[in-house]
Amino acid sequence: MAEVINMPRLSDTMEEGVVAKWLKQVGDKVEEGDILAEIETDKATMEFESFSEGILLHIGLEEGETAPVDTLLAIIGEEGEDISDLIEGKGKSSSEDSKQSEDKKEAPVKKGDTENETESSSEDKEEPEPASEDEKSSSGEIPEGVEVINMPRLSDTMEEGTVAKWLKKEGDKVEEGDILAEIETDKATMEFESFYEGVLLKIGIQEGETAKVDTLLAIIGPEGTDVSSIGSKPAAGKSKSSEGEKAKAEESSETPSKEDEKDSKPAQAQDGARIFVSPLAKKMAEDKGIDLQEVKGSGENGRIVKKDIESFKPSDKPKPAAEGKPATEGKKEEAPVKPYVPAGEEQFEDIKNSQMRKTIAKRLGESKFTAPHYYLTIEVNMEIAMASRKQINELPDVKVSFNDMVIKASAMALRKHPRVNSQWTGDNTRIASHIHMGVAVAVEDGLVVPVLKYADQMSMTQIGAQVKDLAGKARSKKLQPQEMEGSTFTVSNLGMFGITEFTSIINQPNSAILSVGAIVEKPVVKNGQIVVGNTMKVTLACDHRTVDGATGAAFLQTLKNYLENPVTMLA
Repeated sequence: MAEVINMPRLSDTMEEGVVAKWLKQVGDKVEEGDILAEIETDKATMEFESFSEGILLHIGLEEGETAPVDTLLAIIGEEGEDISDLIEGKGKSSSEDSKQSEDKKEAPVKKGDTENETESSSEDKEEPEPASEDEKSSSGEIPEGVEVINMPRLSDTMEEGTVAKWLKKEGDKVEEGDILAEIETDKATMEFESFYEGVLLKIGIQEGETAKVDTLLAIIGPEGTDVSSIGSKPAAGKSKSSEGEKAKAEESSETPSKEDEKDSKPAQAQDGARIFVSPLAKKMAEDKGIDLQEVKGSGENGRIVKKDIESFKPSDKPKPAAEGKPATEGKKEEAPVKPYVPAGEEQFEDIKNSQMRKTIAKRLGESKFTAPHYYLTIEVNMEIAMASRKQINELPDVKVSFNDMVIKASAMALRKHPRVNSQWTGDNTRIASHIHMGVAVAVEDGLVVPVLKYADQMSMTQIGAQVKDLAGKARSKKLQPQEMEGSTFTVSNLGMFGITEFTSIINQPNSAILSVGAIVEKPVVKNGQIVVGNTMKVTLACDHRTVDGATGAAFLQTLKNYLENPVTMLA
């Protein structure tokens, strides 16, 4: 039976979308998980996956067209299937009873909104319960000025999210741009800003709870507004906390601590004047133990912004410790000492897997068990590279790392060996004409791979600056989904940890990943003499479906030539 796909809501504020590009055409076969189109929202252009499989029978919106959310986007079904009724009905299935309302017929892309997936035909099921009652309260009953905020889709593959931390509490005043909460997605833990101002009237998902995209997250509106009728149903998510923890959370939200009360008020100087500071800068200052009274703001009207905190140099005078926090700058509270385990007694500790950890396990497992990996290692003489880097870094305002040199050399080698810059699609090998370098970055919860777009067109200094910026965003949980998408090749470097050689799992859908070891001082043979040299081992993991052994070896030879003669990368 044909599946109707409507324009999805890819952000909490999205009301309409633009089809930037179709990646499938009418008549093409579509598998579940295939990218159907690139859709431009009010925030970003995102890849839109199919949750159905079959033949793309109809395209409802052409490239460049704009349409409201829930407009007919496409129809997928069996080859030759009659879909004229679906097209004329603008997405209403011919098998539906006329008494079913539009909000009961959800597009396949929203199958995460209900607990029962729409995989079987409508004839095999009970009449579905209307989805997203929390969003709308009953028709038209949301009081004027009240804004309902649902769990946002913060990545193109996100189906559910976990509220890691609330930065506002019920009753707090919220300004547009304030950070409401930290939300854990399948890719990272991200700060979620408010697009509205008012009072936080209701929290729909407590800290530690997981809920599907579009579940009621919060309600903001005028102080004193009765919102009890909105979202009366419990959030459709599975709690990660016990009943006791829930009660504790409710108790703490009703009786905030002194520290919570202090955080909810604007920062003030000793003379009582308000200190203007962005929410992110305020949070960074708290984490680093920086007194905002000592920071000079560079923003409008002296507002303290992120860069002011990053560039702030504390005075020699020790700062008093905040309530319950150590005075040491940037030091986190240490975890409580675990109870002593007697010798010979077996004991385990279960740590709940984060959304990121689950996704890492799923993606890398799929890659390792699907793509036939093989590995090629080559040793590079880094003598000239070390001397060149020293000379480059003597220039004013220039800083280049060995990792930047490896990324630049890899990008240039990919230009000469495009087969390595490819993807396996089953029926085809897709070779990318652009070079987007993924750079693996370790973060507290696991691993993320920010992407340098068009890396072959960058200088080493530009690469260094962008890597530093993206790595900083990754560690401060500020990476945006579009900054982690679209890689065609990946570099993973563990040399800074003293690892001399290792292998990596390919970051799908890439065909290869480069593992970079440490530079090691060791005896080498030069002109028939044993001398002290500096070498570095790099290992290329290849997908044998797309990259043959000779192709991978030729790539490594070119990479080696670039690194051993860095001046060739400046041409």
